Amino acid sequence: MGTRLAAVDLGSNSFRLEIGRIEHGAFQRTEYLKETVRQGGGLDEERNLTATAMQNGWDCLARFGERLAGFQPSEVRAVATQTLREARNRDAFLQRANAILGFPINVISGREEARLIYQGVAQMLPHSDERRVVIDIGGRSTELILGKGPTPVVMESFRVGSIAWSTRYFPDNQFTKKSFSIAEIAAKAVLDEALDAYHPSLWDTAYGSAGTVSAIADVLVACGWPAGTVTQEGLDWLMDKLLSAQSADRLKLPGMREDRKAIIGGGISIVRALFSLLGIKTLHQAAGGLRHGLICDLLGASSQDDDLMAKTVQRLAGKFGVDAIHGERVGKVAAQLFGQLMGTPGAPGSEQVSRHLRKLKWAAQLHEIGSHISHSDYHKHGAYILDHADAMGFSLSEMHRLSLLVLGHRGKLRKIEAALEEPDLAHQLVTLRLAVILSHARRDPDLAGMTLSRTGTTGRGMQLRCRNGWAEAFPQSAYLLREEAQAWQKTPWSLEVIGC
Repeated sequence: MGTRLAAVDLGSNSFRLEIGRIEHGAFQRTEYLKETVRQGGGLDEERNLTATAMQNGWDCLARFGERLAGFQPSEVRAVATQTLREARNRDAFLQRANAILGFPINVISGREEARLIYQGVAQMLPHSDERRVVIDIGGRSTELILGKGPTPVVMESFRVGSIAWSTRYFPDNQFTKKSFSIAEIAAKAVLDEALDAYHPSLWDTAYGSAGTVSAIADVLVACGWPAGTVTQEGLDWLMDKLLSAQSADRLKLPGMREDRKAIIGGGISIVRALFSLLGIKTLHQAAGGLRHGLICDLLGASSQDDDLMAKTVQRLAGKFGVDAIHGERVGKVAAQLFGQLMGTPGAPGSEQVSRHLRKLKWAAQLHEIGSHISHSDYHKHGAYILDHADAMGFSLSEMHRLSLLVLGHRGKLRKIEAALEEPDLAHQLVTLRLAVILSHARRDPDLAGMTLSRTGTTGRGMQLRCRNGWAEAFPQSAYLLREEAQAWQKTPWSLEVIGC
């Protein structure tokens, strides 16, 4: 039996579970579950998920979780997209959702979603150097990706989707020429900035992924149109059928599922807008999508994920003019102290420690990312940048963790007091703060004989010990370390400095 893998996609319209095995180096699907949850329609005026929307999501994830019983964490990847990107109360939903599913659910940025979509589409197409534009119209967002062969080049996510547009422009499920016209114009207004980046001269073939395009294609082929493609003529014919029916309740078309009737008007409007803006003549139905991209990531091994994340960190550091040499210096010092604090390699939990160590080094590389905005408050600006950056390879929660480390690497600890309840983050933060202090002169510090260890029975005590004479040799560093020890006394943690 081959290795089994599973991908969970929490979309705005549907939740999907893909399960399969790796046999002879290739992924073979063994099971596919899809439930129309329509969580994207459950956001209230304050952008909070309603109690009903949350419960529907939890009920679906409970069924998925039962099917995933026995899977290992390394065999499952679960992500959420636009609805949970928007939801103000997403943490309340995710806390219970993670427990119900049995695996962590990562909310990903729009561009990360676009990368995964393109990866999934390309993986299901023949290998070639074809220039492609890939379109994925979901319930609350539309992703556009320009790529060549297996490589995405331009990725963007737009806040326009079939649920959102149907709710806004077809509120009573009534189809009129005026409502289609207004919906299409509104979609063009949002998507207009894509015209230059995705100009027809930049791609040879257009592919459509996921629910909206598939729903349109399914109806067209059931009504005698060629399989696997959507054309302008087909769109015009389908819109005429909707206008003739006048409402979703009266719509009767072969291939049209009941759960799609209420959101087909918005979906068609967005597709028509894209055909017009990008000059699309034929949109080819793609077999792959987001969940296949997740499977590709699982197949690609963690080293490739880390490589993508490392490149993202380098890109951010370069974009904001970070002093790369100093960032690397702080990272080396922090890594040395973190290794001492966490114990020897090969100990239980060492794989998790290694992941925390990598992210600690990335935080060190980015700790001055906000310095070009403000010298005195650069840590606050840096945290804001990281919390709002589209970072390929990272989930929103992973970026938030980096932002907390950057925010907390200097100044009072009160501002991240709640986050210090997590021991791993507290250990990362103390080593980052110590590394910044020891490297304050922007040269390699003398760490000979210096050790950092855990003390006490509570697990929240730490001790930094220096060799004899170190404090006399480096009086400014010693003073800053003593100040740091006092700062930690105001938290549930303690830091004792001996000989420093």
